[in-house]
This record gives sequence, C-alpha cells and structure tokens, in this order.
Amino acid sequence: MRIHSFGTSDVLRWEDVSVPSPGPGEVLVKVFAAGVNPVDYKIRSGNFRRDLSLPLTLGREVSGVIEAVGPEVAGFPRGQEVYGMLAKYSGGYAEFARALAREIAPKPKSLDHIHAAAVPLAATTAWQGLFDHGQLRKGERVLILGAAGGGGHFAVQFARHAGARVIATARSVDLEFVHELGADDVIDYQTQRFEDEVSEIDLVLDLVAGESQDRAWRVLRRHGRLVSALGQPAENSGARSRGIAAIGFMADPRTEQLAEIGELIDDREVTVVVERILPLPMAAKAQDELEQEHIRGKMVLVAD
Repeated sequence: MRIHSFGTSDVLRWEDVSVPSPGPGEVLVKVFAAGVNPVDYKIRSGNFRRDLSLPLTLGREVSGVIEAVGPEVAGFPRGQEVYGMLAKYSGGYAEFARALAREIAPKPKSLDHIHAAAVPLAATTAWQGLFDHGQLRKGERVLILGAAGGGGHFAVQFARHAGARVIATARSVDLEFVHELGADDVIDYQTQRFEDEVSEIDLVLDLVAGESQDRAWRVLRRHGRLVSALGQPAENSGARSRGIAAIGFMADPRTEQLAEIGELIDDREVTVVVERILPLPMAAKAQDELEQEHIRGKMVLVAD
C-alpha cells in the first residue's frame, strides 16, 4: 500500500512493485501481518513529516518470517519468525519489507502473527516512555493518559509489572478493561477531571497530548516527570520552579527491548489486545477507523 502524494486516506494505492533486496545490516521479512498506528495516518496526511521520498510505503510494525539476509547480519537465519518496528517510517503495509537487524527480534512463541504485529511500536513506545525516559521505579505513582489504546494498554501492564501504583484515564466503556489490565485506579475522562482526583504523581506518561497534557502539570509532585510520546511538552514556569522534568521522545527500535517484551508476553505477564483485523488492501479503511474511532488495544492488517 503506497502513497504518491500526501492527503486523505484515498491517496493510498494497492500496487505491484519489485520485491526489495536487503542491503548491509538488513533482512527481508515476508510479512504476515502489519500493525496500524496513529503515526501512519499522520505521515500520510503530511502533518508529521514531509521530507520523506515519494512514493512511500506506510507501516512501522510487522510480524513475519525472514525471507533473505543481507551482508553483515548474524543471528537471523532464513525462515525464522520475527517481529519488529521499522524505524524508516515505511515498509510495513506490504507483502515483503526490509528491516535493519536491530529493528527486529524473535517473535514471541505464544503469539500468532496477528497479535505479534500489534506489539513492536506500541509496546516499545510504552516501555521507553516509562523506563528509559520516565525512570519509573517500584512503589512510584504513575498516571497514564490514554490507557485503553495501543500504547496505553501496554503501559498499564508494564507499570504494574514494575511494581508501580498505576492510575489511568479511559472512557466510561473502557474502565473495566483498563482495571483488568492491572490499573489500580481508572479515571473516567468523560465525566471526571483527573487533576481533581489525584495529586503527588511521580510520573505522567502522556499518550494523548492536547489540553490533557496542559493539565498534567498540576498533578505532579515536586521533581516529578512529565513524559510525552507526542512531542516536547510546552514550557510551564510553575512546573520549572518545582523542578519538574518535561521530556518529549520518539520511540527507537532496539532488538534487546523487543526480546525482553517478548519474554514478558510468553511468561503471560503481558496480554496483547487486538480489537480489529482487516486485509492489507483495506489499509485506508483501517486508518480512517483508527483516526475517527476509539480503538481498544490495536488494529492489524493481514497480508494474503
């Protein structure tokens, strides 16, 4: 599924192209399933990056098998089942995708390809936001904004596993779902304002942005941390005087983290939720639904 121009979902085209060859440090993955993420429609619309070369194949999450291996790659034999996050912002919505060896890891044994494709970008974002940037520790209080979505449902489970007290925001219909994932308290953002319900939070993981991020400063304790996966938080003079750290980040694929996440999944410590599955040629419909609706967990495209 490629785009030749930026715009609405109707710019997506199902096309026959040559199967790529892996270069140095790369592998070729035969794709069985590809995850759909908000970054996909943001790139397609031109609101995320316009410096990418067109035509462009979208998609950053894949699960499949190694079809071919390029020079300077070790540890990934042909035929191995893998999953990964493509850092080049392209390639996953296809029957074959190139990936750097550092972007993939062995697929969790307990998952089929559909569920494995729902993991890499969303879970890596949650992991790095909580631990690499948020420095979350056992016993701390974390507030997760947007807990029922792709990254959010992983963040709740990772934070719970780390021994944090997990407070989360979700819609009314998702409150029970987020509780079942392991949240200690869930705030219905449709009827409650989280700043009226909690305070003295050590870490806010923002997966929503907008006015929710603006309100998040108020609930953080002195020397707390606000970490956003959706851009650098705006400066807040009051927060600065209280020593609050504000961090914006973009997830970076790492084989060792994907492997560790895969172990948690295989140990039944983390559950992968896929709400909707569509065939790859229906990528435009998938993007529209993800953009316009509230999807619980993830949406995945399946190649024939």
